[in-house]
Parts: sequence; structure tokens; C-alpha cells
Amino acid sequence: MRTPLHLVCCHGDDAILRVLMKHGADPLQKDKNGNTALHAAVKRALKHGKRAYDDLVVPLREKCPDALDVPNKTGVTPRDMLEWVKFGTRAPKEGPSQPERNAEREWREKLMGECHDEFSEMFGKYDDDFRGNEKVEEDVEEDFMDWADRIRLEYMAQQRARAQRAAAGMAGRRRREGPTEEEQRSHREQLERLQREHLEYLERAARKQEETRLGKKKRYDERCERTFGSASASQKHLSYTDIPWPAPHGSVPEMLEVMLHGADRADVPAFRKLLKRQQTIWHPDRFAQRCGERLEESDKQRILDTVTALSQELNRLAQSLR
Repeated sequence: MRTPLHLVCCHGDDAILRVLMKHGADPLQKDKNGNTALHAAVKRALKHGKRAYDDLVVPLREKCPDALDVPNKTGVTPRDMLEWVKFGTRAPKEGPSQPERNAEREWREKLMGECHDEFSEMFGKYDDDFRGNEKVEEDVEEDFMDWADRIRLEYMAQQRARAQRAAAGMAGRRRREGPTEEEQRSHREQLERLQREHLEYLERAARKQEETRLGKKKRYDERCERTFGSASASQKHLSYTDIPWPAPHGSVPEMLEVMLHGADRADVPAFRKLLKRQQTIWHPDRFAQRCGERLEESDKQRILDTVTALSQELNRLAQSLR
């Protein structure tokens, strides 16, 4: 089923194309043959020249550069089609003689007639129009560029099938014969090396994560001392960023994780003592007594709301220990 974007590319309506892209039409959506809208746009540009290229191909390519390299079911991308036409339209240094041109034309017409049915199947009419069940008529007359494109597609399909048969034959021989002793040894060594590297990576990652958490905890304690200590009274105004939040840009659970890092929750008395200290720091009334007069008015409500949320979560955690 082809999309409205396929339809406007087929009929060359660049105004509707831009409207569809503006409203989020997906340039990478494929039809039943695996063709994207850019396939259809390039095909029309090959037939109608530079104006169709500028109106259809250029906007799609700018909107979605990745579409140039999306293959259809035959493995052909829009980039392949554009490169093929450059190759196919390059003029030879010396033109063929008239008899050679006649023979070439006759052979081409014969081959075109034999492959006409296949071409119609590949580039036939749309199954359904986006307006309903009405069929959309397309010009299916094959010109030279369509013929050249089809011949290239057939050649690529033959090459791919040949490569697949060769790969299947090689895989079958390897299954019958089995890996050699050298291959088995190499595979074991590679597996062991990968396992060692993975373990080393996990250890390094764990050390780095622990160092990061310890660093956050240390900075949090130092900022608490500077902000809430006896020497903090000289700091007249406190904005939201001046408050020593455990995780300045994090959520309340992330803040708790920082302030309680390193505590052994199995040691309930020690853990309850640590919780008590944090509850004292972030108790809303005590916080207001220490810092209320120094809070900047524009950030005051936000600061007090965050302090209240921290205090409630610490209280809930303390109650769960009972």
C-alpha cells in the first residue's frame, strides 16, 4: 500500500509534497515493493528532468538524508538510481556508427518487449488511492532510463542469488566437515580473551561508579558545612542553586541515594543515626529557622517545597525501620 507521499512524488506535485512533510509524513515508509517516496521521486526525475529533481528529490533528500541509502526489495537505493543515470547518460568520446546504433536499438526493443511484463509488475499501478478504492492510473510506458534501471536491478538480483548460493554451499561443507583443531583452539582463545576483557570492563565501571558516588557524597557534606555551619551567617542571600542539594538536578530519590551512600542498612542502629542527622538538616521548620531570612524571594517557595519533599521521604524511610 503506497502512501500519499508516494502519490504526490509519482504525479510531481511539489506543493502537496511540502505540506505532507511539514505535517510529519514519513519519507522512509515503504510500499509493497520496498520503494520509499524518494524512489518514486528519483524515478520521476529520471523521466522529466531537472525541474522534477529540484521539486521532489531535493526536498526529500534535505528532509531525510538517510532515505538516499534505503534499499527496496531488489536491493536498489535512490542513490544507486542517481549514480546509474549519471553513468548511463555519459556521452562516449566517439559515437557508434549508424549501423551499430540501429542494431543496438533493435536489440533494445526486443529485450524491452520480453521484459515488459516484469517491468509492469515492478512499477505497476498503485493498489489503492489514499482517497478510497479508486485506482490511480500511472504512465507505464518504458523509456530508456526505465529499461536501464530494470536491467541493473535484474543483474544485482542475479549476483545476490549467486552469492547466497555460494555462501550456503560453504556453510554446508563446514557443517559436514566441522571446524579444524586450529579453528577450535583459536575460537577458545578468542572467547577467553573476550570474557577477560568483559570482566575487566565491569570492574573498571564499578570502580568508576563508586568513585563518582563517593565524590558526590563528599561534595554534599562539604556544601552542607559551608551553608549550614557557623560561618554561613555571613552569606546574606541564598538562591535555589546555593542550597546544598545532594543531587542539584536530580529527583528526591536520587538525592536520598547520595546523602545515604555508604551506609550499611543492615546495621539498623547506625543507619537510624544517619537518618536522624539528615532529618535534622532537612526538617522544614528547622531549615526555615536557619535559612528562612536569607532565601531569595524569587526562589523561596521552590526551595521550601523541595525541603518538604526531602523531609517527608526521610520520615517515611525512618518509619519503615520500626
